Amino acid sequence: MEATTRLDLRDKVRAVVEPTIEAEGFRLVAVQISGDITGDIVRLYCDSPTFGVDDCAKISRALSPVLDVEDPMTGPYRLEISSPGIERPVQSVADFNRYVGFRAKIRLIPGLERRRYSGILRGMDDTDILIEVDGAQHKVPLAHLDWAHLVLDLDEFSRLQSANVADTQLEGAQS
Repeated sequence: MEATTRLDLRDKVRAVVEPTIEAEGFRLVAVQISGDITGDIVRLYCDSPTFGVDDCAKISRALSPVLDVEDPMTGPYRLEISSPGIERPVQSVADFNRYVGFRAKIRLIPGLERRRYSGILRGMDDTDILIEVDGAQHKVPLAHLDWAHLVLDLDEFSRLQSANVADTQLEGAQS
């Protein structure tokens, strides 16, 4: 599948599934469209403070009727629900701003002069991801993002998990 087609499809899938995922009390972190010899794979990375295997099944059941009606895919596919894990994907403007100071790897779509960046996230500048690589700051167009993920050690991962729980508790107290 051509890269720009995959990006457009990723945006369509996000628009279809995100409201349902949020209504179930979870956050859609990233959408990944890939494939193997068995066909296309739509992988949704979802999160909540206590996300587990049962939550994956709950999201899958909630999305089934939605995807039956508003199926953005053009053919058969396999739906997978996953937690972000230690190599947490980053796709949204909010997440690029949320994870300022963390190490990340970014891969852009084919056809650009430079496709890979590995460095420290510095947030967003309008529509560009800011990443510092070897002391030099680069502007990477979000519109050309193929995939990005954090590069965390176990301590950083634990702190992020704790911060996510604290943020959710704070939001609940303010409601």
